[in-house]
Amino acid sequence: MSPAFQLAAASGATRPTLQQNVVLHGDCVRLMHDMQRSSADFILTDPPYLVSYRDRDGRTVANDNNDQWLRPAFQQMHRVLKDRSFCVSFYGGNNADLFIDAWRAAGFRIVGHVVFRKRYASSIRFLRHHHEQAYLLAKGNAPTPNAPLPDVIDWSYTGNRLHPTQKPVEALRPLIAAFSKPGALVLDPFCGSGSTLVAAQQLGRQYLGIERLHAI
Repeated sequence: MSPAFQLAAASGATRPTLQQNVVLHGDCVRLMHDMQRSSADFILTDPPYLVSYRDRDGRTVANDNNDQWLRPAFQQMHRVLKDRSFCVSFYGGNNADLFIDAWRAAGFRIVGHVVFRKRYASSIRFLRHHHEQAYLLAKGNAPTPNAPLPDVIDWSYTGNRLHPTQKPVEALRPLIAAFSKPGALVLDPFCGSGSTLVAAQQLGRQYLGIERLHAI
């Protein structure tokens, strides 16, 4: 986590406007429930993949062993996102059906798919996994960007030093640049090590992250 980020406790106020340039620690469903509707300009998030992930050092990801949070979390994301705006969500390929059901139940439209190309295999089982993936979701009749991105983006290895599934800032910057404007508020309800927030800050956006204690 960048030392520039402030940590903020959850407020007891009802429906406050979204705080900016802070990380809230707690349950994202509860925290977003207390936020004002249609406050975020763009959401970029990497939720648990529902695979009970454990890395070589034994680190795990909170709530990666159940999907009870999945629909409520995306319902709240849809509520706090402005109309005609976008959400980019990573997802676990083996559980794509659960994610797609949750997105559609919340009211999102699937309008694109992004593959992040790796030069290395992050895991090997039935196949060698040389990519990550995310869906581009729209709330309402969102406009097409002036310069549409390619749907394949290169990925660099982070070493996962700050989080078991740490995402590279460089791979996230193009998404923020394409689907938000300078000064816009970028929300990441599963912010982990803060890669989305760093990318947003570098591009002149405001940011809000939510994270619970993720390492068990």
